[in-house]
Amino acid sequence: MTFKPAKLLIALLVVAVPAFAQNVAVVNGKAIPTSRVDAVVKQVVAQGQQPDSPQLRDLIKKDLIGREVMMQEAEKQGYGKKDDVKTAIENARQAIIINAMIADYVKKNPVSDADIKAEYDKFVAQAGDKEYHVRHILLGTEAEANDVIAKIKGGAKFEELAKLSKDTGSAANGGDLDWASPSSFPPVFSQAFVALGKGQVTEKPVQTPNGFHVIKVDDIRPAKLPTLEEVKPQIAEALTQKKLQAYQEELVKKAKVQ
Repeated sequence: MTFKPAKLLIALLVVAVPAFAQNVAVVNGKAIPTSRVDAVVKQVVAQGQQPDSPQLRDLIKKDLIGREVMMQEAEKQGYGKKDDVKTAIENARQAIIINAMIADYVKKNPVSDADIKAEYDKFVAQAGDKEYHVRHILLGTEAEANDVIAKIKGGAKFEELAKLSKDTGSAANGGDLDWASPSSFPPVFSQAFVALGKGQVTEKPVQTPNGFHVIKVDDIRPAKLPTLEEVKPQIAEALTQKKLQAYQEELVKKAKVQ
């Protein structure tokens, strides 16, 4: 079967039109596909910057044309062959591919509500049901700390003696550490003050790597913990990061690293 000239021209036009429609522009022979405009529009709309419109698409088209012209000129001047540029391109390539894999992994391995609830319950158990308003005086030696305790028993004001504290951050405020849960402090420190009642001072110095502490409990109140719903997003993010860390470690173990 043969085409007559007129029919051949029509056939070529039918083939060419759809191919041209796939591009928004051709710059020095390099096509800019419509799909690139669609991808940018989707991103702009998703970020809530502005709705899809002919004006937006025209703006994006002009931007892509401008970038393509600059890219071609940069390639002509040899920037794509520079070592630092090649390294940057490879780093960007890795980041894009890895992020795509991570997004898919998170989608296929979501954190469950049960996992979030279990983590919240663990947090509540560690935080405890009480908060303490604590003061302390930090001394360099046990003898110095015992001397301060003896002075307090003799009637000296804790807040005045706190000016001797090596903790300069709290010394000027009478050793005030504000309200906090026991989990906010090192165990040896918190174990000492949870055994005290309101207004009481430790009978013996409490040693930590920082020195010797004399601790006073100003007040005690029920803990004001956030609800599960209030911290659910943060817990979900933390658990997701744990999953990703474990996934990476598993891959590293399987890899042949020399």
